[in-house]
Amino acid sequence: MILKDLLSAIKPIEVVGDVNKEINGLHFDSRKIGAGDVFVAQIGTAVDGHTFIDGCVAKGAAAVVLSDRAYLPVTDNPSPVTFILVENTDKALGLMASKWFGEPSKALTLVGVTGTNGKTTIATLLYKLVRALGHKAGLLSTVVNYIEDEAVPATHTTPDAIELNGLLRRMVDAGCTYAFMEVSSHAIAQERIAGLDFDGALFTNLTRDHIDYHKTFDNYRDTKKRLFDNLKKTAFAVTNKDDKNGLVMTQNCKAEVKTYSTRSLADYKAQILEEGFDGMMLAINGKEVFVPLVGRFNVSNLLCIYGAALNLGFEELDVLRVLSTLKPVNGRFETIHSPKGWTAIVDYAHTPDAVDNVIQTIREIKKEGAKLITVVGCGGNRDKGKRPMMAKIAKQGSEQLILTSDNPRDEEPADILNDMKAGLTEEELRSTLVIEDRAAAIQTACTLAQKDDVILVAGKGHEDYQIIKGVKHHFDDHEQVRKYC
Repeated sequence: MILKDLLSAIKPIEVVGDVNKEINGLHFDSRKIGAGDVFVAQIGTAVDGHTFIDGCVAKGAAAVVLSDRAYLPVTDNPSPVTFILVENTDKALGLMASKWFGEPSKALTLVGVTGTNGKTTIATLLYKLVRALGHKAGLLSTVVNYIEDEAVPATHTTPDAIELNGLLRRMVDAGCTYAFMEVSSHAIAQERIAGLDFDGALFTNLTRDHIDYHKTFDNYRDTKKRLFDNLKKTAFAVTNKDDKNGLVMTQNCKAEVKTYSTRSLADYKAQILEEGFDGMMLAINGKEVFVPLVGRFNVSNLLCIYGAALNLGFEELDVLRVLSTLKPVNGRFETIHSPKGWTAIVDYAHTPDAVDNVIQTIREIKKEGAKLITVVGCGGNRDKGKRPMMAKIAKQGSEQLILTSDNPRDEEPADILNDMKAGLTEEELRSTLVIEDRAAAIQTACTLAQKDDVILVAGKGHEDYQIIKGVKHHFDDHEQVRKYC
């Protein structure tokens, strides 16, 4: 591609050097730069990419995109390197990545899902629904990415702009016509989705999360809102009316807005008619359907999926038929039945609201007199403010609480546990078990469980690892539960 063509995607403030040159590649990682490549100098939270410019020039970079004028050549540029000054290198990277891969999002019906909880379930089940209806589709999610039936490991909820557009390009080349993606607040804030052409956006809910990054809840909310603010008029938005932020998300939205609710008047409504650990009988917009998912939070998820599918033009009865076949996503309220008569639920719940939702769902379903034993921890290097809140909620909703490790990352597990314990009274602490080793905590829960009891193992869900002092160790909650069934 000619540099001038790549730059047509952005509005440079200043260009120093030749733009009529062939470009071999586009990178923001200086380690990947080769001769003829474009280096985009992003300013990260820990590292400023501008400090790597000289090294990239020495490696033969053809052009450098930067936002700090201090790194522009001070005299006529004697080198063959072209310098492009822009206002925001994050946004420039997103726009150029889309251009580099031939704007693949425009060749797809692309739907983004944002919110605190439910993104993975909604995006994944929409992907499965559309494929079940005979269409080729792709998925970008926290658990795994898919190009039709080819699984591609996921490293982030939303990949970086180059990887993201590369995956969308592969979807187009594989014949996909639909793509569903989780859109994280980090991805919006860091402009990873700049240049993408969304045909629809879905809002799940908003509760405390990522405050370590966004600093305030308002910043977190307003970042999510940007997905809807930037929708085109021909797109659609489906939002959760049961969440107080649902209509805030769409108040400046140019797209057609539809709502869903389990409690009030909305375009898409549902109620639970019957419920058990293996599924629910629902009435969705007046039509009965059995679904193999559990919990009021999943009723909301299914309504969002239902609304999105109708906005995509699918027939209602076809949508309901497929909904009745969809299984839970890996690590999202997954049920394991023990031969000893107790049941375990493995769930990704890692926010106060998510833990509360799962606990309330279990309490509504479990037999009277049966105990709920909850095993929960909190991740390291993340929002410390939610730790005591999660412990308090788990304690109040459980007959037995076991506090344990999650992903301690660079923190001391004992420090994280102390933060959680701060949410409990002295009396509550006396009846709470604190077992730092997660495997031992799960084993203890399984040993304590009696017939009809329910064990909730919360926090990791689909994750099959623990990160301890920078080292990734294999650890799977499902495997641990089954070991002690």
